Amino acid sequence: MKITVLGCSGGIGAGLRTTSLLVDHDVLIDAGTGVGDLSLAELAGIDHVFVTHSHLDHVASLPMMVDTVGGMRDRPLVVHALPETIADLKQHLFNWRLWPDFTEIPSRERPYLRFSPVTVDTPIPMGNRTIKPVYAQHIVPAVGYAVDSGAGTLVFTGDTMGGEPLWRTVNTMSNLRYIIIETAFPDAEEALAVMSRHLCPRLLALELTQLQQSAEIYVTHLKPSDGDKIMQEVAIRAARWNPKRLLGQQVFEL
Repeated sequence: MKITVLGCSGGIGAGLRTTSLLVDHDVLIDAGTGVGDLSLAELAGIDHVFVTHSHLDHVASLPMMVDTVGGMRDRPLVVHALPETIADLKQHLFNWRLWPDFTEIPSRERPYLRFSPVTVDTPIPMGNRTIKPVYAQHIVPAVGYAVDSGAGTLVFTGDTMGGEPLWRTVNTMSNLRYIIIETAFPDAEEALAVMSRHLCPRLLALELTQLQQSAEIYVTHLKPSDGDKIMQEVAIRAARWNPKRLLGQQVFEL
């Protein structure tokens, strides 16, 4: 199994793409602006999108993608998300005002888009892979996802302040290899991080103390103007775990 980072920035700008991971060729985890770098054929080959939460930087490419390649496909694109997230996408995005409702296009019987609700800690088989929603604590209902090839597991926390239920699940994973975890703000903005349910380096280190097994740690969702500062603080606060900065187009093999 191959996981390619299409986007991992906490903002936009030249060379920056917001959150999306491509699993093999047919599954996306989140659909931020990085999805726009895929070719038409690659976009048409995506069958499933697992959404962590409804915020725009994680779903920005979803409406354009289904509009662009819906007619090239012979079955609906399936969007997996919490019921609350699905409700937000229906009410605020695919609502005929901001964007057409592609669950009704070209017809309700043969739509371009279909929603499928997920439940925390309930795994979803995807061929020889399993994708399991994991606990996340954010300002809106949210999950992370654990992607398991059988040989190894990558955990993507999504936007979160973490929390004991996340680590309880992670600590049961016998083949854990990688954790991608967000740290959006520097320590000087810890109050803003707490208000918006994100992490800063000090809070990241506190979260990682709950990790009871070894894994390579990658930091994502850094605000572009503070990225270098955040990673300098991460290197000090979380030195014990040696976190690395997640990069666009980085590839994980599992």
